[in-house]
Amino acid sequence: MQQHKFITLCSLPIFAVLALSLSLTLDAAGIGTALTIALCLTLFTGLAFFALFRSKAEFDAKIFLPALIAAYLLLLLRVLCFDKQTGDYVSFLKPWTQYFRDNGGFAGLGRSIGNYNIPYLTFLALFSYIPVSELYLIKLLSVGFDLLLAVSVAKLVLRCTGSPVRYMIAFAVTLLLPTVLLNGAYWGQCDSIYAGLAALSLYFILSGRPWLSMAALALSFSFKLQAIFIFPVFLVFLFTGKLKLYHLPLFPAVYFAAVSPAILAGRPVLDTLLLYVNQGSTVGNALNYNSPSVYSLFYHVADPAGASATGIICAFAFCAAMFILLFLLRGRLGDAALLLSAFIFVLAVPLFLPHMHERYFFMADVLALAVAFVFPKAAFFPALCAFASLLGYHAYLQGRFFLPMRWGFWALAIVLLLSLMLLFSDGLAPKNQKSTVQAPENLI
Repeated sequence: MQQHKFITLCSLPIFAVLALSLSLTLDAAGIGTALTIALCLTLFTGLAFFALFRSKAEFDAKIFLPALIAAYLLLLLRVLCFDKQTGDYVSFLKPWTQYFRDNGGFAGLGRSIGNYNIPYLTFLALFSYIPVSELYLIKLLSVGFDLLLAVSVAKLVLRCTGSPVRYMIAFAVTLLLPTVLLNGAYWGQCDSIYAGLAALSLYFILSGRPWLSMAALALSFSFKLQAIFIFPVFLVFLFTGKLKLYHLPLFPAVYFAAVSPAILAGRPVLDTLLLYVNQGSTVGNALNYNSPSVYSLFYHVADPAGASATGIICAFAFCAAMFILLFLLRGRLGDAALLLSAFIFVLAVPLFLPHMHERYFFMADVLALAVAFVFPKAAFFPALCAFASLLGYHAYLQGRFFLPMRWGFWALAIVLLLSLMLLFSDGLAPKNQKSTVQAPENLI
C-alpha cells in the first residue's frame, strides 16, 4: 500500500504539468485560468486516490499502475472537451451565472432563477466571484464529481466482491463510460453530482453506515430530482434491516441544510422547500424528450394525458411487484442482490415514466457497470445501457437521430428482463444458507 501511495504522490506533479499544458491550449485560458484548472484537477484526483487508499484492499501492482495512468489520461481527455459550448450552457447556465454576477453573487439566491435546485445554483453564485470563465468552472465541478462517482462505484464493487483487482479496474472504467465522459466535460451537465452521491449513499448503506447513507441520499436529491429513481430500493433496506425508521429524519434535515443558502438570502422558506413541486408544470407536454423510454415506441398518441397516467401507473405497479417479491425473499438478499435490485429500480422507473429526457438513464448506465463487475453474466449490460443513452445524447448534441430511439428502448428492455432473471438465478443466497442480511425484528 505504501508503495502505491508513493507512486501516486510522485506522479501527481507530472499530471499537474500535463493538465496545465493542455489548459493553456483552451480558447479562453490565460495562465491564471490554466493554473486554476490544473490545480483543481490535481486536487480532485489526489482526493480520489486518497479515498481509494482508505480501503484495506491489497492493490496488485500489475493493475494499479495501468489504472492510475488510465485515470490520468481520461481526466486529461476531459480538458480537451472544455471549450465545447452546448445549447444548455448558452441558454441557461451562462445567463444564470451572469445573473449572480449582476446581483451580488450569493445575495442573488434570494430570488427565483432557473429550474435547478439551490445547491447547484449556489455553486453558480460562487463561480460569479471567480475571474475564470464559468464554462470551465462548471465543467470542472462536474469532473470533480466524475471522480466521486468513480470512487463510489469502485467501493460498491469492492464491497460486493472483495476483489482489489476489480476495485481498481471499476474506478478507471467508470471514468471511461461514454455517458460519464460526455455528460460533464463535453455537455456541461451535472448528472455525475446526484449520481455520485446516490452511489455513495448505496455504498454507505451496504457497509452498515445508514446515517451517512441518508445524508448522501439527501444531498443527491437536493441537486437533482432524478435521485428519486433510486428511492424505492431504500424501502427494501428498511425491511431487510439495513435501515431503520429513526434514520429517516436525517434526510429532511440535510435537505433543509442544503437549500438553506437561498433561505438565508431571503427567499421564502416554503417556496424554497417546495421547489420541485412548483416546477411540476415546467416538465413540458411531450411524452418523451430523446429518451429510450417506452414512449419512444410511439410517434403519435391520441390521448397524451391518458398515456402519461398509464406510464406512471406501470412504474408504480412494477415497484410494488418488486417490493412484494423482495420482501418475501428478504432473508436471502445479500449485498450483491441489493445492488442488483437498486440497478433494476433505476432502470425500470424512468423506462416507464413519461416526460423523460436523454440524460435520465445516467444512474442506470453507472450502476450497470457496477453490476457487471459483480455478476460476470452481466458483462454486456453497460454496453447496452450506454448504447441506449448515447442515441439520445447524439440526438441532442448533433440535432438528429443516429438510430430510432425505440432501438434504445429494446436494448434496455432486454437488460431489464435479464436483470430480473439474474436476480433470481444468481443474486439470491441459497435457501439453506443465510445471507449477509438478516430480517429485522422491527423497523425501529
